[in-house]
Amino acid sequence: MSNTNRPEMHPVEPPVYQIRLQGHLGRRWADWFGGMAITLEENGDTLLTGPVADQAALHGLLKKVRDLGMPLVSINRVEQEKGDK
Repeated sequence: MSNTNRPEMHPVEPPVYQIRLQGHLGRRWADWFGGMAITLEENGDTLLTGPVADQAALHGLLKKVRDLGMPLVSINRVEQEKGDK
């Protein structure tokens, strides 16, 4: 067996996640959430979107959500389109 690198195991760019919270969060919190984009939705939810380096970083973001006391609605990994090479 050879030890080959598998691209799906070591992506060049970190995966992008969307974290949906119930309630509106001010845009001033973007730095606290590592520069993630903050989208305030019409239904009253906040959507945090951005790259997350690894699972430890994702858990760190979730701790911040917990510390704010805002209800967590969902977490989704966004599939990125692969550009033409």
